[in-house]
Amino acid sequence: MEKSNHLDTSNANVFNNIDIVAQTDIDEKPVLGEVFTQERSLQENLTEYRCDVCRKTFSSEREVFTHKEIHSKENHYQCEICGEYFVSDNVLRIHQRKHAQVKPLGCEICSNNSSLIIHVCSHTNEKPFHCEMLKKSYSGNPSLIVHKRMHPGKKAYHCEICGECFCQKSKMTLHKYSHTGKKPFYCDICGKCFVRKCTLSTHKKIHSGEKPWHCEICEKSFAKSSHLSRHKLTHTGERPFPCNVCGKSFITNDNLKTHKMIHSGEKLFRCEICERSFVSNTHLSRHNRVHSGEKPFHCEICGKGFASNSDLNRHKRIHTGEKPFHCEMCGKSFSDNSNLVGHIRSHTGERPYHCETCGKCFVTSSHLKRHLQTHTGKKT
Repeated sequence: MEKSNHLDTSNANVFNNIDIVAQTDIDEKPVLGEVFTQERSLQENLTEYRCDVCRKTFSSEREVFTHKEIHSKENHYQCEICGEYFVSDNVLRIHQRKHAQVKPLGCEICSNNSSLIIHVCSHTNEKPFHCEMLKKSYSGNPSLIVHKRMHPGKKAYHCEICGECFCQKSKMTLHKYSHTGKKPFYCDICGKCFVRKCTLSTHKKIHSGEKPWHCEICEKSFAKSSHLSRHKLTHTGERPFPCNVCGKSFITNDNLKTHKMIHSGEKLFRCEICERSFVSNTHLSRHNRVHSGEKPFHCEICGKGFASNSDLNRHKRIHTGEKPFHCEMCGKSFSDNSNLVGHIRSHTGERPYHCETCGKCFVTSSHLKRHLQTHTGKKT
C-alpha cells in the first residue's frame, strides 16, 4: 500500500481566493482544475456546495476540496481487499475494519464499541454540547448540529406531497413512507416490516429475548434505552407532554399527538375489511388482528397468546402479582393503568362516558358498552 506525492501546497490558495457567496442561485468556483457548484437557497438562507462529478452536496468548500480527490484517483490510499480508494491512511484504516469486523474501542459498562465517546454519555447522562439559543444540551456535536437546523428558517428539506419541512434529508425520506406505505426493512424471522432499520433491530430483540437496559428501581429490563427512559416516568409520575385543549398529560410526544386526534376527530387509518377508522397505524394494526385472529405475543408462563405486546404485559402481572400503579389519594394499587384511572374517578365523581339513548353516565367505556347491551339486546 503506497502513498503518492501530496498535492502541491499552492492549491491551498484555492480556499483563500474563493469569493464570498453571491446572492445568485448558482456560482461556479475552480477546485483542483475542476469545477464544483455552489448553491444557495435564498428562502432558507442555507448554502450547499455540490461536486460536479457525482452531484454530492457538502456544507463547506473545504469538504468539496477533500471529496474531489476521490474522483481523481491520485494521492490515494487503496484498500487491498475491495480496491476502493480513500483520501488518507486514517480513513482507509477505518474502512478496513468493515472487512475485519474490528471495533477496537469498547465500552467498559456494556461492551458496546461504536461511537464510543457519544455512547459513554448515554451511561453518564453527560451532555457537553450546548445550544446557546434554546439552552438545550446534547451528548454529541452531530446531534447539536442537527438541532440547530430546527431553529426558525433552517429546515432545508420539504415533502413534495404535504409540504412538511425537515432539518435532515433522512427524516424527510422516512416521512415520505407514511404517504406511500413503504416499509423497506423486514424481519427474516416473522416477516414483519418496518420503516426504520433501528426499529427492526429493536424488534428482533423480541425474538432473541435480549434486554440490555435495566431499571434501577424495579429491575425491569428493556430492549431499548428510550423504552427504559419512558418506563422511569411511571415511577416519578412525570408526564411532560400536556394537551393544550383538555390539559391531559402524556409520557411521550407520540402519545400526545395520537390523543389530539380525539379532539380534531381526525382518523387517517381505515380498516379495509370493516372500514372502521383509527388515529394511528399502530391502532389499526392491532385492530386488524381481530379479523385475522393473529396473536403473535405469547406468555412464557402459560402459553396464552395476545394480539399486542401491551396486552401480554398486562396479562403477565396476573402471574407476578405486580401492581405498579398507585392511587395517591387512598394508596390502593392496580396492575393496569386504565384500572387506576377508573378508580380515581370514584374519588373525583367524574363520569365522562354518556349513553346517547338514555343519558346515563359511566366511569369507563367498558361500563358504557355493557350498558348499551340493555338497549340493543346484543353485544357490542
